[in-house]
Amino acid sequence: MKWQVTLFTDEDGFVVAECPALPGCVSEGRTREEALHNVEEAIAACIEARRELGLPVPTDMADVEVAA
Repeated sequence: MKWQVTLFTDEDGFVVAECPALPGCVSEGRTREEALHNVEEAIAACIEARRELGLPVPTDMADVEVAA
């Protein structure tokens, strides 16, 4: 399954990767590639933990357009 992640650079220069579909699922790396690798591991761990706790794992996503 594919998961969308957001990326940004923090004040220390690290690339932060966050998976909005899994609240609290955040990782970082010194490079974009490292951050993406790390967030893949974080997503897998979050899904495993949610299943063990009997919490739902999101399976559907949608794009929403917001006028700014």
